[in-house]
Amino acid sequence: MAKTRLIPDDTHPITVEPTSGQVRIRAGDTIVADTAKSLTLQEASYPPVAYVPLAVIDPSLLRPSDTETYCPYKGDATYYDVVTPDGVIADAAWTYAEPYDAVSEIAGHLAFYPDKVVITVS
Repeated sequence: MAKTRLIPDDTHPITVEPTSGQVRIRAGDTIVADTAKSLTLQEASYPPVAYVPLAVIDPSLLRPSDTETYCPYKGDATYYDVVTPDGVIADAAWTYAEPYDAVSEIAGHLAFYPDKVVITVS
């Protein structure tokens, strides 16, 4: 079955802008990311989401998950577990390897669920 592909518009706006400030992602006592180079995606009335460059994350902290989802505005998402000395946090993060043109800036970035890790912006 063909996937529906939608373009952001006035009824469902999406913006991607550099995050003003330092973004830190923490899982327990482990710092997963600490960067001033993240992006903030604001989609319609949803809370803003910080997308952190994959390049600033220690790859040993990430394990690909089997979970995949689809967003008609952004494309296919794949998920990662976060692996720390304290244990594994399943499906804690997601990425769009080949996002749609409207949000192409988030390619190479990872977003985290705020109920699974601690996200601070300062």
